[in-house]
Amino acid sequence: MEAEADQAAIDRICDEAIAHGFASVCVNGRFVARVAAQLAGGPVKTCAVVGFPLGANSTAIKCAESVQACADGADEIDFVAALPTLASRRVEDAIQEWTPIVESARNANELVVVKVIIESAALISGVEDVEAEARISAACEAARFAGCDFIKTSTGFHPAGGASICVVRWMCSHGAGMRVKASGGIRTAQDVANMIEAGADRVGCSASVSIMGQFGRMP
Repeated sequence: MEAEADQAAIDRICDEAIAHGFASVCVNGRFVARVAAQLAGGPVKTCAVVGFPLGANSTAIKCAESVQACADGADEIDFVAALPTLASRRVEDAIQEWTPIVESARNANELVVVKVIIESAALISGVEDVEAEARISAACEAARFAGCDFIKTSTGFHPAGGASICVVRWMCSHGAGMRVKASGGIRTAQDVANMIEAGADRVGCSASVSIMGQFGRMP
């Protein structure tokens, strides 16, 4: 969502999501109540991002954001993890950060789906494959113990990039018991097909409407 997005843009995105049967509309906290009202009674879920896009907020702030988003009608919470913790594979520290966020959200809405965004492209950039996979594995372990429903690749805002096939495969391999969401840098129907083939349960992309039009032209 662009910084200059206004209510008209939010309403348009909701209409597009309903028309195409998308899983959710993902927005910043200030728009959650409006999106929830627009989507009320239908299958498309309201998703709120928390600690977005840097993940550098304190745990207390992320908890408060999660509670407010649930109060405003969020069905799903996508919170951004603190990258230094993941880069150094401090699993226990990650669990200590993430568990209160998950619990706060579920106390506000017991049915809420919680995803942790690990900014995977940044985690694997500049390191050997063995270390890269070890970082993804550690993130999956922390997410599982913290009670997350999904582990998600990216915000789409980091200069290192977004989702990749190898990371999605690693997440599927090490993330047993959780679902995997691929997001960031997914711009074509072929990109979506590649992520699903790699094992992604859900794909997030800002070019969703354009991509839907491409599927009919794929060989």
